[in-house]
Amino acid sequence: MANDALNLNPPNATLHISTHGSDWLWAAFALMAFTLLITVGLNFMRPRGSRLFHQLAIIILATSSLAYFSMASDLGATPIVTEFRADGETRQIWYVRYIQWFLTFPLLLLSVLLTTGLSLSEIFTTLFMAIFLVVCGLVGALVESTYKWGFFTFGCAALFYIWYVLLWHAPRTTFAADGAFRVGFRITSSVFAFMLLTYPICWALCEGANVISATSEMIWYGILDCITGPFFILLFLYKLHAVDYAAFGFTSGKYTDTAAVSRPVKAQEAGQV
Repeated sequence: MANDALNLNPPNATLHISTHGSDWLWAAFALMAFTLLITVGLNFMRPRGSRLFHQLAIIILATSSLAYFSMASDLGATPIVTEFRADGETRQIWYVRYIQWFLTFPLLLLSVLLTTGLSLSEIFTTLFMAIFLVVCGLVGALVESTYKWGFFTFGCAALFYIWYVLLWHAPRTTFAADGAFRVGFRITSSVFAFMLLTYPICWALCEGANVISATSEMIWYGILDCITGPFFILLFLYKLHAVDYAAFGFTSGKYTDTAAVSRPVKAQEAGQV
């Protein structure tokens, strides 16, 4: 079946994705959606009270699937006049991608940092830096003048803080259960930190300097999102599967557990009346 996305939703900029770019985005969407279904299945295989990380993964993958469905359909972009091209030439800026990152990037960080001994205030500050980074990227991409590089610089400063937390500060905290997940954290955080390095490079060459075509941009970002999304999430959940949730000092589904325990008690009390 032919891909008619660009015919049904015509591109709104001079520099836009091609049909081959849309084909790649559909493939990435399929991977996101398939991994989402796998994660939903794994979630129901977990006992109640130990599904927090799986449910965070479901939110991340559902958001990513929706974003890639939109981009594959050539929807969710706005034309912006380029800085280093001919006068009046425009490029598609995909704001739907930044909406995706606005939701998924902090949740990915939250999943990783919850396994450490960081305080809630330190975790929230790191999550804010992730949101700050995405906002800087979006605003910079929408700016037509050289001032976009100012937002790029602010975003890189936030990224350095996130690297500091992931690679230096968090590994030196006291992990629960005698460091049961310390090795797993070092592996997953190192992979995540390395992938974060590649995003500003891609931004600088795509939304920033317009060196790479819109289709090549989609391929590059798509590979990065597939690695930091489905592949990273499956790796993280695999490293985490043997760790007891009680070791982290928290549990999900407390209301359900409490309700299940309270029903026999109430029935017993009713029988005594």
